[in-house]
Order: sequence, then C-alpha cells, then structure tokens
Amino acid sequence: MTVPQAFELALQHHQAGRLAEAEALYRQILAVDPRHADALHLLGALAHQVGRNDVAVGLIRQAIALRPNFPYALNNLGAALRDNGQLDEAIAVYRQAFGLKPNYPEAHYNLGIALKDKGQLEEAIVAYRQAIALNPDYAEAYHNLGNALRERGQLEEAIVAYRRAIALKQNFAGAHGNLGVALKEQGQLVEAIAAFRQAIALKTDFPEAYYNLGNSLNKKGQPDEAVAAYRQAIALKPDLPEAHSNLGMALHSIGQFGEAIACFRQAIALKPDLPEAHSNLGNALRDNGQLNEAIAACRRAIALRPNYAEPHSNLALALLLQGDFLHGWEEYAWRWKLKDAAFSQQSFAQPKWDGGPLEGRTLLLHAEQGFGDAIQFIRYLPLVAERGASAIVECQPEIQRLFRRMAPDLPVLAKGQALPAFDVHCPLLSLPRIFSTDLTNLPRTVPYLHADAADAAIWRERIAGLGSSIRPSGPDRPSGPDLKVGLVWAGSPAHKNDRNRSLKLASLAPLAKVPGVRFISLQKGDAAVEARTSPAGMELIDLAEDLRDFADTAALIANLDLVIAVDTAVVHLAGAMGKPVWTLLPFAPDWRWLLDRSDSPWYPTMRLLRQPAPGDWGSVIQGVASELAACERQRPDPHRG
Repeated sequence: MTVPQAFELALQHHQAGRLAEAEALYRQILAVDPRHADALHLLGALAHQVGRNDVAVGLIRQAIALRPNFPYALNNLGAALRDNGQLDEAIAVYRQAFGLKPNYPEAHYNLGIALKDKGQLEEAIVAYRQAIALNPDYAEAYHNLGNALRERGQLEEAIVAYRRAIALKQNFAGAHGNLGVALKEQGQLVEAIAAFRQAIALKTDFPEAYYNLGNSLNKKGQPDEAVAAYRQAIALKPDLPEAHSNLGMALHSIGQFGEAIACFRQAIALKPDLPEAHSNLGNALRDNGQLNEAIAACRRAIALRPNYAEPHSNLALALLLQGDFLHGWEEYAWRWKLKDAAFSQQSFAQPKWDGGPLEGRTLLLHAEQGFGDAIQFIRYLPLVAERGASAIVECQPEIQRLFRRMAPDLPVLAKGQALPAFDVHCPLLSLPRIFSTDLTNLPRTVPYLHADAADAAIWRERIAGLGSSIRPSGPDRPSGPDLKVGLVWAGSPAHKNDRNRSLKLASLAPLAKVPGVRFISLQKGDAAVEARTSPAGMELIDLAEDLRDFADTAALIANLDLVIAVDTAVVHLAGAMGKPVWTLLPFAPDWRWLLDRSDSPWYPTMRLLRQPAPGDWGSVIQGVASELAACERQRPDPHRG
C-alpha cells in the first residue's frame, strides 16, 4: 500500500469513527514520512477527540510548522487549546485561521465559543453572526448565538435564534432544551415545558432537560410532576447536585419535609459549597420544627455567599418562628432583595424612615404584602402618632374603608391614587424592627379595627331575617338562638404555601354534626363556589357575594359569635376586632404563629389549632368539632329556667 492509499484508508476509518484503526495507519504513514503534514494534523485531531489535548496541540503544531498556511489545522489547534484551557492562544489561532481563509464559517463559530468561554459575550455574538453570514444554514451557530444572547439577557433575540436552529435541524435536542430555558426565564412556562418535553422526546437520556423541566413544572405550581422530572434527571445523572436540591424544594412544597431534608443533604454531600442547598435545607428543617439546625444551615449558606438574600430571609423566618424577634427583624430586611419575592419594594424619591425623629414631618406608611400582613401591622399606627408624625396610609383598595375607620382624621389612600406630599416612608412590616418589638412589648391591644355601626346593624337584621336553624331542637341542644360561626376554608391559590394551609369545605363535614350551630360563609375567591354544596347536615349561609371589601366583612363578623378559619386575612381581621377566632394551622406554620402554643401574642382573642403531623387536617377538624360542641353546651339557654 502506498502512502497516499494508506492516508485515504486512514481518513475513511477516521470519518467512520474507527479511531484505533485510523490512528494505527496515521502512525504507519509517519514512520515512513515523518514530515507528512496531513497525517500529523489528523493524528492530532484524533488525539483531541479522545481527550489527549496536550498530545493534540504538539502534533498539530508540527503540521503547521511544516505547512504554515494551513487554516484547517489552525482551526483544530484552536479547539485543542480551548479544551486545554488556553483560551487566549485559541482565540489568536482562530483569528489566524480565518485570516488565511476569510470565508471559513467554522473558524468564526469556534472563535465565538472561545470568546464566550472567556466571558466576552459581545465579541462572541459578532463571531457567531459572521459564521451565520458565511453559512446561513449553520444550525449550531444559531444555537450558540442563542446561548450568548440569553446569557446577556436578550431573551427575545435568543428565542428567535433557537427557533431558527430548530427550523434548520428539527432533531436538535440541545436547541429545544435551551429554547425551553429562555422561555422559562421569560415567564412563558407552558411553552418552556413543551420545549423541554420535545428535547426529551428527541434525546431520552438528557438529564439537563429533565432537570429544567422539573424547574418549570415547580414554578408553574405542579410540584408532583416536578418531583417525577427531577427523579428522572437524577437517575440519568446521579451526581447532579442542583437536581437533588431542587427535588428537595419540590418535596418540601408538598409537605414531605423528611424526604426534602434528605435530598438537600445529598446535594451538599455532592457539592459542599452549594449555598442554595444549605439555604433550602434550612428552610426544610425550619418547617420540620428543627429550628436550631435550620438556623445553622442558613448561617452556613450565608458564610458561603454573604450577599445571598434567600438564606438571610430563611434565617429571619426561623428566628421569628423561634420567638427571637429582635434578631429576626434585622434579617427580615433582606426580603427586599429576594429574587422571586411575591412583593416588591416601592420606589420613592423620599428616604425610608430609619426610626429617627418625626416631629413636624409627614410619614407615609404603605402596605407591602398581603391583606393579612397589612391588617396585622397597621396596629403600629398609634405608636407612630406618639412619635409626633403626621401619617398617610397607603393600602390595597380592599382594605381602604376598613383602615379609614381606624384613622378617620388621616389620609388613607388606595394604591394607585395620587399621594400628598410626605417626608419619609416606611413599609408596614418594617415597623416592628424600628420599634424593637419582641415578645414582651409587642402592641397587643384589641380591638384596633372596628366595623361601621350602621353597616353592622344592616347585617344583623339580614341574618335575623334568614330564619332559625334547619335542625329541630332536641334534648342535646339548647333551644335558644343558634351559635353563629363564620367559616373560611381556603386562601388565595397564589400564596406560596396555599397547598398546605388551605382545605376543602368537605373536610369540615364533622362540624355539621354539632347541634345548635349556624355557619356563615366568609369565603371569597374560587373556593367560594364550594359553599353551594355544603356537607350534608351543615346549615351554611352563603353571604360572601355581598362582601365587597374587608369593611363589609368586618360588619358581618361583628354579628358573629366565633370565626373559624385557615390562615388567611380573615383571622387577622377577626383578631384585630377582638372577636373570638380559631385559626387552623398546618404543621409548618407561618412565622407569626410561633411554635407549640395555642394562643397568639398578637391577638388575645385567638386560639391556634395545629396539625400534629404534615397534612393531618382530620385531627384538627375533629378537635374543632369537639370544642365547638362544648361551647354550644356551655351557652346559656334563655328558655331554660
């Protein structure tokens, strides 16, 4: 066999992936002709393919020394240098390659990869666009252009690039996967999920696509499906710490705290310096009642990344839940820096109040979070007045009329209305920190919110006109007026913990067996339709459609004997009015309810009824039924001598 024949055969082996046969022939050629530049070049390219980058660099440099004007060898040398971490040398070599051959799209494309690896995204984008200009059908260049654009935050352009790559190469699993990432970052979760599923259909062993699918499903509020996706990612790539951590987050969200903790610990075992896993571990430990361990995990995350807002916020919640308010309020200030916060800090030209003197100044107090938060912390308004401030209150429209009853002489404006002049501002939930609130000095005087007397009278007449209980009197039931009990069984589905805090009206069926009780639905939102099909035997009067805002709700509550509700704004309202209220809490309660107590320092007339285990509403409802029956038996009967 002649040298040309041997080279041709070696090339055929190489192109067919028979690398051992190709290498043997290249070496035989070089043994005969050590200056065979093509054999040196391709033997070097083969060495690069199998990860022997140092060998590749040496062989290809020999080929270029023999043939300096060798753009293909320069291109392959650049690839070996890049994979060897020698980015500057790779960039120089790529530029030399297309200097020799200007219409060489692969060299521009590879230059783009090296520039992106070096963090020079703008230059990388230029290189990819040049490769595309030379080869408009270059799917890989469009794909990498999309990656660079996405990294620069140019999501719309990235999506266009990914879609073009897919149009050119429909079975391009990586492009489908990265299109999904861009769509997710843009908030188009349905489209992102479809893209990830298509990537997986094209490449079933694609752990990153399963991982990203899990992220999108979790963000969309489908944690059960997210768990399945994360488990598949881990099955394909067990050493992917982020997948273990995010699986833990999904399990945590469905109340499987023990499994979640195990996942976070596995992520940390794989990558001890992963602050997200330590932060998430702290969150899960807190909800599992392991507060000291939770605090330690959050502090470890903060030590790894001091400016990482999530562990600071998680630490705040653990400290507050533990009753360590003074330290908790300090950490709670990090809430403004949370990436996925459900609330946002308003921007004002005026400075935020730092607790300094207020005499002669006007302070804007503004609601920052939910209705319940605003109702709970508007209690600080009298303390602000004692500092000598003229106050303005800005709140959600739904609580504007209610707050005007508390402060009839102050401007109370709904968000979006024009604000009068003010000097400083303060979010309502920053007031506990400013007033150094702890368990010994928190403002607990109730009532501080009141129903309008005329509105309450209208509701009183309306309830009286609805007739008496549908159940006849009996020996086990007093014959006097029914006990009037308001019910709320579900909160807003948008709440991050709604899955664990809300329940179905049907779950309250045991209450229907308690005689002498008349239930009034205070339920709003989508769950209100359940009042139309109340549990058998339960007299449930549904007046919720006529509750326009919280002032109306207050007027109705003023006519009730008791409110029983899950952790929603209604329990805050009833508590702020000084009405008896029983709050049904999940196993992992919100920080404000503390742990292991049946009373609330915030609301003296409130009782807390807690799940003994995650998801165990049955025990809670049976306890409520027993307590309610005891209350009814203890009520005086005006007809009994």
